[in-house]
Amino acid sequence: QAKGQKIQLDANELVSNDEFALPEKNAFGNSFRDYETDNGRKDIVEQHYKSSHINQTYEFVKQMREEYMKLDKAEMGIWECCELLNEIVDESDPDLDEPQIQHLLQSAEAIRKDYPNENWLHLTALIHDLGKILVLPKFGGLPQWAVVGDTFPVGCAFDESNVHHKYFKENPDFNNPKYNTRNGVYIEGCGLDNVLMSWGHDDYMYMVAKENGTTLPSAGLFIVRYHSFYPLHKYGAYSQLMNKEDKENFKWLKVFK
Repeated sequence: QAKGQKIQLDANELVSNDEFALPEKNAFGNSFRDYETDNGRKDIVEQHYKSSHINQTYEFVKQMREEYMKLDKAEMGIWECCELLNEIVDESDPDLDEPQIQHLLQSAEAIRKDYPNENWLHLTALIHDLGKILVLPKFGGLPQWAVVGDTFPVGCAFDESNVHHKYFKENPDFNNPKYNTRNGVYIEGCGLDNVLMSWGHDDYMYMVAKENGTTLPSAGLFIVRYHSFYPLHKYGAYSQLMNKEDKENFKWLKVFK
């Protein structure tokens, strides 16, 4: 398409009934997203979520968004950024202990195979995890609990579908009446764009893409921003906050996941 021209999608026409097919077992021979089996990563993963659930507060997220909205860390091309992921192994992932660049390439190639005509989806798969560069010193050197792992809304009650939910009890927002009701500071149907999510690579990469005038369609940006929002796309939690546009884009997220 012409430079600067956004890709237009009709979700009803394009979304396949078939979701992206995953293998049945992960790299360790276990079921995917198995947080109980000790494959050598169980304690690392659980400690990650403990730190995340204790520290990801409404105020913390506001501070991170304000800081990183400046987009003043670096300027580089996509492939240069991809190569930086050679230095990163995701502590929150029970399924993979390889550098993240492998995950990007495998995701993009698998999506290309299943959806050969959706170029925007191939690109989305390639870039969806680039925000993990936040753990590198050049981009702030954030601890992994502030970069990777499942995401969740802050400013409302922490749904029990969140993995390792028990650690939220140590989060300052857990007992704050302003934040611990079902909708918290939000209004039902307000739209996810108006909801603060736990800070991490998803929201950062969304900011980078949006503020740099990406031509990805809204569904692509939705995938980038919410692909780690497992409480929603696995259990339907927090769906009361979605609006009509979210529900249309969610069809593509289900394809992606």
